[in-house]
Amino acid sequence: MRALVHDPSAPHQLSLGVAPDPVPSPGQALVEVSATSFNFGEIAFRSGRPGHVSGWDAAGVVVRAAADGSGPAAGTRVVTFGWAGAWAELRAVDTAELAVVPEGVDLGLASALPVAGVTALQAVRRLGSLIGRRVLVTGASGGVGRYAVQLAARAGAHVIASVGGPARADGLLELGAAEVVVGPENLKGRVYGVLDNVGGAQLAQAYNRLEDGGVVQAIGMASREPTLIDFEEARTRVDRGRLETFNISTPLGADLATLVGLLERGELDAQVGWRGSWERALEAADALVGRRVRGKAVLDVR
Repeated sequence: MRALVHDPSAPHQLSLGVAPDPVPSPGQALVEVSATSFNFGEIAFRSGRPGHVSGWDAAGVVVRAAADGSGPAAGTRVVTFGWAGAWAELRAVDTAELAVVPEGVDLGLASALPVAGVTALQAVRRLGSLIGRRVLVTGASGGVGRYAVQLAARAGAHVIASVGGPARADGLLELGAAEVVVGPENLKGRVYGVLDNVGGAQLAQAYNRLEDGGVVQAIGMASREPTLIDFEEARTRVDRGRLETFNISTPLGADLATLVGLLERGELDAQVGWRGSWERALEAADALVGRRVRGKAVLDVR
């Protein structure tokens, strides 16, 4: 099968080549991939052996149902997650890591949901009740950020979207943000919750803007910088504030079904900022790492 494979000599260590067809285990469905999406983390922090097929998110059609009888039948449209194997014409996927996609939902849009959408959904849940509370989303113009803005607003929060520059703010108010700021340093007042996708200095700044009893979910490190927090300074500014590291919880099947339902009803926008053939994968990777994509990058495989 054709696949985007790990190539240490290529830009982004990525090239379109050939890989062996996957062999499903009894609890896996074999899926013919229609579209896949890139996440910042899997492009910016790439590693692997030559020829390895990476990729977390893909959507397509089941061509062989799981041998153990779990999951959907052949011919079913699905969105899938796994820690490898998405960037290929065929994918073997655990049936607990997929959700059915209705006929009216574009598989390309569905492919943008798994890691970014479920990360945002789970992180918003971990903040607890948000009705009437102020929530700061850093890196709000990225894939996770644009989902987090929408989902936190749906949960009743007053959402402040933090972006790297004015041009990155496009569309965030329409998605549910009540305010847009350029960096946490320009935030007015305190917040109950922070969904941080940037790390580095912005995470430290956001932590110091918590209200008493507030909580930070440290999700990502788009800045590629370490975070240094002066806790002596913080204790004079924040009373009992919490900083929690976030890791996505698997399996994703149930959360994917929730997001697909919202997408189908028009209650969630997949925010695809770049879409094209996977023949243009390097172009998509350049745009994503260069912060020129507002939201998600989707590659059509067939």
